Amino acid sequence: MRRWLAALAALAPLAAQTPPQREARTILEQLIGINTTDATGDNTRAAEAMAVRFREAGYTTDELRTIGPAPRKGNLVVRLRGTGAGRPILFIAHLDVVEALRSDWSFDPFHLTEDGGYFYGRGTTDMKGDVSALVEAFLRMKREGFRPSRDLILALTSDEEGGTANGVAWLVANHRELIDAEFAINHDAGGGHIKNGKHVFLAVQAAEKVFLSFKLEVTNPGGHSSRREKENAIYQLAGGLARLEKFQFPVRLFDVTRASFERSAPFYTGQVGADLAALARDPNDAAAAARLSDIPRWNAQLRTTCVPTMLSGGHAENALPQTATAVVNCRFLPVDNAADVEGAVKRALGDPKIKVTVMTPAKPVTQKPMDPRVMSAIGSVAAKLWPGIPIVPEMDTGASDSVYLLAAGIPAYGVSGDFVDEDDNRAHGKDERILVKSFYDSVNFTYELVTTIGK
Repeated sequence: MRRWLAALAALAPLAAQTPPQREARTILEQLIGINTTDATGDNTRAAEAMAVRFREAGYTTDELRTIGPAPRKGNLVVRLRGTGAGRPILFIAHLDVVEALRSDWSFDPFHLTEDGGYFYGRGTTDMKGDVSALVEAFLRMKREGFRPSRDLILALTSDEEGGTANGVAWLVANHRELIDAEFAINHDAGGGHIKNGKHVFLAVQAAEKVFLSFKLEVTNPGGHSSRREKENAIYQLAGGLARLEKFQFPVRLFDVTRASFERSAPFYTGQVGADLAALARDPNDAAAAARLSDIPRWNAQLRTTCVPTMLSGGHAENALPQTATAVVNCRFLPVDNAADVEGAVKRALGDPKIKVTVMTPAKPVTQKPMDPRVMSAIGSVAAKLWPGIPIVPEMDTGASDSVYLLAAGIPAYGVSGDFVDEDDNRAHGKDERILVKSFYDSVNFTYELVTTIGK
């Protein structure tokens, strides 16, 4: 009897799912099971697996393209034909994920595990959950005979997380005709915020920081380790990094961050909420800025940041180091520029013998104002699914594939229907997970958003 009751309890959540949600779960399970890391994975395998589903749903050969610059770096482009009343709309999402070691995890990272109300697996949050919701939406539209007013394009791409074959950049440069659109929706940005167990607001990415890395290098003649020399490459580099640690870029709010602070302040109690509201009123409020600067999440919104991420030095345990190097990664505000950031880093290091060279150049873009049609569609769908939920513009402190579209003149807006706890975001980390309910809600949200925008 106990086993029978346990089996019924296990089936109860499944019975509560709609057919699209059940199919999306199957898609998520399939995608999590395909390793799409840069080092050992195969993006093409994931793209082709989704192409099989689209063909079975009725998409024709000319509506599907699996294409890429290298054997393991395939991208899938799907087109749902519309009436031609307007230019196409593009939806993008990346299939690749960051590395994950089984020895680090409580679960197999490349097997979907449901436990305690969560789905675990590499990519559940970033971003195979959103990919599954998008695939389901495009399958469902085809089966239902939905005819949008314009072509709707879905691009599932490679190497957003790293690697040399970024799919969006490659498609823009080599097959622009496949993805050319009036604007794009990027599901790898924005998304819902959960605080203290409650849905507080839905963020829409209106800007993002710019990625820039420097290589720092000190060289010395070296020598025998038994004779301490006055100059030591490791000491010199460490000294510069210690000075860089104490340096802070100035606070610089702009229209997106100021609006974000103003609209999100009511959802944070105590001093944080008060300081957000104060800075929205007066960006020169030094006391409020200083308090928020102590919180990494808000500090990243306030200013450009630069941190060391890699370090190496020396060539033998019994020899003085001839070289010492470090990598410093910066995420600068879209209203700053790369030259000023480089100059500030050099001044902060305070040592002309520390050579600074650009390792990963910046890809700055001009941010465009939010399209009111996009905001209206997002707002109406969110109100339908989560009545009363506020919409808050947001600057993403990471980076996304939107930069390649923006540089090509295609406006891109970031939003996801996935709600994540602000204090438990495990993307790129151990035991990455997504709330089961959030995943199923995002399936509904994605379908409603795509069809609303496509009408």
